[in-house]
Amino acid sequence: MLKGIPAILSPELLKTLMEMGHGDELVIADGNFPAASMAQRLVRCDGHGVPELLAAVLQFFPLDTFVRQPVALMRVVPGDTTKPQIWEEYRAIVRTYDSRPEPLEQVERFAFYERAQKAYAVVATGEQALYANIILKKGVVTESV
Repeated sequence: MLKGIPAILSPELLKTLMEMGHGDELVIADGNFPAASMAQRLVRCDGHGVPELLAAVLQFFPLDTFVRQPVALMRVVPGDTTKPQIWEEYRAIVRTYDSRPEPLEQVERFAFYERAQKAYAVVATGEQALYANIILKKGVVTESV
């Protein structure tokens, strides 16, 4: 064990975050997402929700400052009446680490899937909320350690 690292971040997930470089993308997927068939690298975090993982990851993961919106959500499919309440929770978490007016964009479902297939890794969670998938684009660490 190490001090100061949230227990929700497994050694495998920490290794994956460390391997990623500037511009690489990380998908944190809900329980309905086809993570195993989409992932180049799959990290299992079953039993955890996306908000808890997002908050823990963003403590260590710099968001890309060279793009307007470094965080992507899967847009609700036209005709679906779902109103994802979890998105407001995501906004609050992201705002803790990013001061841009709107760092979150909405991406059409199949475009989201295409990005997920190209992402560095997909983290599969047990999140039950609908449309709870999120993509983070990694930035650079600018402060010295």
